[in-house]
Amino acid sequence: MENNHQDWSRRNFIASVTAAGAAIMFNPFVSWASNEYNPRIAAIVAKTIGVDTHNHIDVPLNGEELSGSKIDLYGELKKSGLSAICMTFAVDYQQLINPGDAYKRFINGLDAMDNVLKSNNMKRSLNFKDLQFAHKKKIPTVIQSVEGGHFLEGKLERLEEAYSRGLRHLGLLHDNDASVPLGDIFTKPAQWGGLTSLGSDVIKECNKLGILVDLAHCTNETVNAALKVTTKPVLISHTGLDTQLGQNPKMAQMMLPRLISKEQAKIVASSGGVIGVWTHLADTPLEYAQNVRALVDVIGVDHVCIGTDTKMTPPYRSADNKKNNGQRDNNGPKKQNATPKGTNETWQNQNGGFLYTVVDSMLKVGFNEDEIVKIGGGNFCRIFDSATAVSK
Repeated sequence: MENNHQDWSRRNFIASVTAAGAAIMFNPFVSWASNEYNPRIAAIVAKTIGVDTHNHIDVPLNGEELSGSKIDLYGELKKSGLSAICMTFAVDYQQLINPGDAYKRFINGLDAMDNVLKSNNMKRSLNFKDLQFAHKKKIPTVIQSVEGGHFLEGKLERLEEAYSRGLRHLGLLHDNDASVPLGDIFTKPAQWGGLTSLGSDVIKECNKLGILVDLAHCTNETVNAALKVTTKPVLISHTGLDTQLGQNPKMAQMMLPRLISKEQAKIVASSGGVIGVWTHLADTPLEYAQNVRALVDVIGVDHVCIGTDTKMTPPYRSADNKKNNGQRDNNGPKKQNATPKGTNETWQNQNGGFLYTVVDSMLKVGFNEDEIVKIGGGNFCRIFDSATAVSK
């Protein structure tokens, strides 16, 4: 891992993602699964290259705190049943005041994530073959992501530097505009006419280098413009259908601008893209599976994946945040005295790791094993393979 591999044939790719063991006792991947689970669920998890396409790992973003605290990323990933997460962070939750602030936080974040991976004896996967190798060896892995292109500060050449540090998944936009904007954000008034010229150049450069483009947080106009520019399939890593609003009216009202319409989802799917369903607005695993089903019914099983927008490990608290009762971390505001829960504790009274729980519920809403393998990671792997393939 963290090196280049030759491209795969499509036949080998499909076979590697979908092939199942003849029986659980002979399944070579079954040791990935815990013995405490129903054998059918354990077998499905074992043969799935399970990927959460949007998972935050909190790390310090200032130089003084780079040693950080030890976190058990390896253990939490093994418990979850996932093979990998797209390990992301954002630099724009605290105000970016001075030129260079975004870049400095980005580099510090990568340095901190290097430390996390080293302490957990883990490596980044740079392409699909790396993911397949890690899954075969039953070693959890990560795909390096960042949410928002703020670190570029108008300098396109920084993408190549980020690539050399292992970045393979770029969220084009986040909550706040970059100093040189890339496009309109769906939670802010539109002011750039969709995709900016820099945004267009960034997508082209990502296509050239081999970085997957994630259009979460983009307005419909930005997405549609991006689809005209990109030569590779795109991802919208974390959202949900705007018809699936859950049981909490206040939460639904807050989340509605972040959801996707059926019409827009079809546009993304028709371009070959994949859309991740987050766990927000689903109070139970069964409700989450129903949200996945609703999107599949609109765009088909080949264009849906999992993108929880949760945290695999506990949120990092800087010294200042601890003094302020932890009301804010580097991934946004927190309620006073709230106890953040990790991905493996997404739902109240959740019994077992995340993917095991989700597979159980997906079976209950009528998905078959092949469909679960696709949604659980196969669809993401397909576009990740395409996006990271670089012509020699």
